[in-house]
Amino acid sequence: MNKGQRIKKWLLAGLVIAMTGLFFFPFAQNHQSKEKLLDKKKKIEEEINYYKKLLSETKKNKDISLNQVVLLKNQIDKREELIDGINVEIGGLEEKISQNNLEIMRSNEQLAAMKDEYAELIYNAYKNRNANDRLTLIFAANDFNQAFRRIKYFQQYNEYLRRQVALIQQTKDFISLKNKELVQQKLTKEDLLKESEEEKQKLNTEKAKKDSDLKKLKQKESDLKKNLKKKENEALVLKKKIEAAIAAEINKSASKSNKTVTKTTTVKNVLTPEEKVVSDNFSSNKGKLPWPVERGAVTSSFGEHPHPVLEGIKIKNNGIDISTTAGSPARAVLGGTVSSIVTIANNNMAVIIRHGEFFTVYSNLGSVSVSKNQSVSTKQSLGTIYTNSEEGKTELHFEVWQGKTICNPTEWLTRR
Repeated sequence: MNKGQRIKKWLLAGLVIAMTGLFFFPFAQNHQSKEKLLDKKKKIEEEINYYKKLLSETKKNKDISLNQVVLLKNQIDKREELIDGINVEIGGLEEKISQNNLEIMRSNEQLAAMKDEYAELIYNAYKNRNANDRLTLIFAANDFNQAFRRIKYFQQYNEYLRRQVALIQQTKDFISLKNKELVQQKLTKEDLLKESEEEKQKLNTEKAKKDSDLKKLKQKESDLKKNLKKKENEALVLKKKIEAAIAAEINKSASKSNKTVTKTTTVKNVLTPEEKVVSDNFSSNKGKLPWPVERGAVTSSFGEHPHPVLEGIKIKNNGIDISTTAGSPARAVLGGTVSSIVTIANNNMAVIIRHGEFFTVYSNLGSVSVSKNQSVSTKQSLGTIYTNSEEGKTELHFEVWQGKTICNPTEWLTRR
């Protein structure tokens, strides 16, 4: 190694050691999607814990019930949704890790090139320091303008060197920052993989439990069919009483507005101006109505769907069934007037509330705390939901009607 090479190496080493301090590159990060994933994950975990709570109430009775199987199935669905969310997080992290690796590689290449260029500049300046003495060169100028230009040249040259030093330092700091990010991302990925594996083990345990419970329930096929028939009869009784209540409301409104009622008369045809305001208010709140329970889980959805245990049998639901904790009240989803309070069977009462053209139905109440023709407000308690002591099940049946037409309640309630 000759003298010039040693000086060049020494100057470069000195430069690298001397440069200190931090200068962060601004870089864009989209935290919104990550925050949304975390919020969704938190909500799913809360729902899983709520299903656990409901299941613990049903397990007080040692016999396996249909409600237990439905709750367990819903819990499994939520667990799978949680695992899917974790996998999305892992996929996002892998993409970021790959991107960071690429940025670090490119930055290292740029850093090496800048260091070489700067070392070359310093070396050339050192090698030519005697031949091109700055003062000699400035004073040797032919006139003032030439001297000024030479001074300006040296100033620009020095500024360029300073910018190179700053750029090298920025690149070094950027690489350091990215390396720290990379380490953290890999640790987070390891934690997520571990969490995913734990959730999969829980999922497998829950699936095994569900399969075992289903097998036991299938041995009680006759009891299940008997209970299904009972529910169908109760649904039919409720439907007839709702239709009777609506017919009575049509007559009441027609009487107020001095209109004649025929077989084709609908609630909408006979609304008074005041009732129309209430009706429009209900209609404008579609998809925004609060739930008829403070906290609950839908265990049977609207419409026709397969029985969860009995093969080849379909069940029809005119509303939704919501499982909740023992002692929970049913509450009005919007202000209105109590149209009717009916008894379906023992320990099963229903409150029908009118909202202009619309009606909401709250069934399977053990007790009622309102009276007929009473005005109720949004979220006002209507009564306590009945708890089946044999199954440990507390379940509200909820329906929405627009005149004589049955509606899907989930389309009217706010999304959870």
